[in-house]
Amino acid sequence: MTTTAADPAPAPGFGNTPGTGPQGIAPEPTDENVWLEDIYGEEQLAWVKEQNSRTEDLLEDADYVQLEGSILEVLDSTDRIAMVGKRGEWYYNFWKDQQNPKGLWRRTTWESYCTGTPDWDVLLDVDALSTAEGAEWVFHGATFLRPAAGKPYRHALLALSPDGGDANRYREFDVETRTFVDPAQGGFDLPTAKGHVSWLDEDTLLVASTAEGLPRTASSYARTAVTLKRGGSLPAAPLLFEVPENHMMAVVAHDSTPGFERTFAVDYIDFYNRSNAVLRDGSWVGIDVPTDVNVSAHREWLLFRPQQDWALNGSTYPAGSLLAAPFEDYLAGSRKVSVLFTPDAHTSLQSWSWTRNFLLLNLLKDVSSEIRVLDPSRPGGAGEAAWASSLLDACPPLHDVNAYAVDDEDEADDDEAGGGAGDDFWLVATGFTTPSTLMRGTLERAADGTGGVVSRHEVVKTSPSFFADEDYEVQQHFAVSDDGTRVPYFQVASRDLALDGQNPTQLSGYGGFEVSRTPAYSGTVGRAWLERRTSLSAGANGDTPHSRGGVYVVANIRGGGEYGPAWHRAALQENRHKAYQDFAAVARHLISRGVSSPERLGCVGGSNGGLLVGNMLTQYPELFGAVSCGVPLLDMRRYTRLSAGHSWIAEYGDPDVPEQWEYIRTFSPYHLLKDGVEYPETFIWTATSDDRVGPVQARKMAARMLAMGIPNVWFHEALEGGHAGASDNRQAAALQARSQHFLWKALAGGAA
Repeated sequence: MTTTAADPAPAPGFGNTPGTGPQGIAPEPTDENVWLEDIYGEEQLAWVKEQNSRTEDLLEDADYVQLEGSILEVLDSTDRIAMVGKRGEWYYNFWKDQQNPKGLWRRTTWESYCTGTPDWDVLLDVDALSTAEGAEWVFHGATFLRPAAGKPYRHALLALSPDGGDANRYREFDVETRTFVDPAQGGFDLPTAKGHVSWLDEDTLLVASTAEGLPRTASSYARTAVTLKRGGSLPAAPLLFEVPENHMMAVVAHDSTPGFERTFAVDYIDFYNRSNAVLRDGSWVGIDVPTDVNVSAHREWLLFRPQQDWALNGSTYPAGSLLAAPFEDYLAGSRKVSVLFTPDAHTSLQSWSWTRNFLLLNLLKDVSSEIRVLDPSRPGGAGEAAWASSLLDACPPLHDVNAYAVDDEDEADDDEAGGGAGDDFWLVATGFTTPSTLMRGTLERAADGTGGVVSRHEVVKTSPSFFADEDYEVQQHFAVSDDGTRVPYFQVASRDLALDGQNPTQLSGYGGFEVSRTPAYSGTVGRAWLERRTSLSAGANGDTPHSRGGVYVVANIRGGGEYGPAWHRAALQENRHKAYQDFAAVARHLISRGVSSPERLGCVGGSNGGLLVGNMLTQYPELFGAVSCGVPLLDMRRYTRLSAGHSWIAEYGDPDVPEQWEYIRTFSPYHLLKDGVEYPETFIWTATSDDRVGPVQARKMAARMLAMGIPNVWFHEALEGGHAGASDNRQAAALQARSQHFLWKALAGGAA
């Protein structure tokens, strides 16, 4: 694995148990809607269908049909960039369009990929597979077995979800014969379950799974990992690794890099704490770091990114920095580390990727991209990174640009395309009004002996424009939150925007799990919001009437990763309210600047973002005219008992602990609803097959609001699609059209 996100994703630690709260369980408030927690119950699904019908009657008018078709045209466009990943001499891609809604897994050569009409070799038609097997398969990726030296990549494990949820069935596939390897002939075929699978060798898998009665954690993930031989069964497979039940999950993976073969285990204690070990002579040897220090290995190097300040050998390394040490030296006891990156008040590390000889760092500077190239073979200058560092000139302001290796295991001394790609890198650039561009470049040391790195890159593919992006302007503004923190946000609007408070404005946010919201082109937002027009209205000074389009805003609130771990930790658990104060501050700033007004301002968010806008609904109803709340957490008293909720205790706290419930209840929208409050128009949407957050919380929130007689509350639940709410482009278009159309009807109807 050559690209590593700074986002901790799951995070764990070896044999450590999180602290437990005081004795006693916090009391549970009365919950009249617990019955809706039976996800597939007949009575419950009847309630869902009734609400779906009611919502569809409201939203699915002629304008909706046109909007859905326009969005689907974007999603199904054959001019989109077909992003590829290199394995051996082939470039692999997964593609969905109108003719192939479930998708094609395919490959081509580099020479063919560079043409306008690549010659794709289709390996698997998922639509045909679904028809043949009578299952609604959703393709979730492929993991190749490394072949013997000089041999082509041939065998892969395909992850297929039966409903778009997180649980996958892993099946061995032969890309030469384009068929699954028959289990009767020893082919691997693992039952559908949550888990992780890694090749150890051609006849052995390392499997962490909840299938066939294998133990699971309280977070619903795998608690154990086993060594599965070809022809063997999971229940009989030898135990390789296990974690306590109250930890998040167990993962075991084999690094097959030639010359650096080794097997790792990770005990994910919670989202931000983990323990790592490497297998030596049949025993696990722990990598000795604090559990909140993220560790990654590449060839001879160990990299460390602390989530909090790390005191080591008399020095303190700040949260969000990146450090390096020789792998074997560190395991042997040396604690000498090299500093590769140090964050500042404006700059954070988002991810990194190794080429054969260099390290690419993807940074954000006030939420705009910056890329640096580090050379491990050359020391940095005084006051700089320990390794020589060069700026990659590829990042325009207010854009998101990411660099990652093409194939770090290729040789790097062959300039022929398709081979010698070891120091080649991909660049993917996008902006709110800039369609995505794919570039490919090469890194090499400067011939002048200055220690610098020379990079050459050129455009390979560009996405089409789906709306008149030249008519719109991107601005960055800063709002001031309640405690004085400056909170950035992006505004995308027509160049002739009238600052009279009458513009339909959609405010989007997330604010959790160190996830950054960065500039990104969206044909859907362009067509469904920016280009949509209100009826004729007077201008800012009462001049000639004119119609106006929507304004799209993205808020970079605390809880996210825009400024690194400190920005994230500032809104953890008892400080969660700071994320909501930040978002409200952005809303007020938009109103004070005349961009919008409460009756024209709506907010939208999904998952943790659904919790965010749920708190806007219940804590700041006076700021918004409409709320679109998707696949949300809303019942924070019972969230740890629903789907994968237990895994998020590190983010929100444990509601069973009385002291923690005291602060969690202050941001639990389900428990903050009050009689006599004028709430914004509300649309709550989810998916039955979402096995991460689950549909339960959305159901209960809608049911309670309807029972309270709150007007203009709407609910819709897709029957499939998992946490994304959609498993194909048609479903995605319908989901996005419902949300966008709801907001437009609520905010733009009768605009003055």
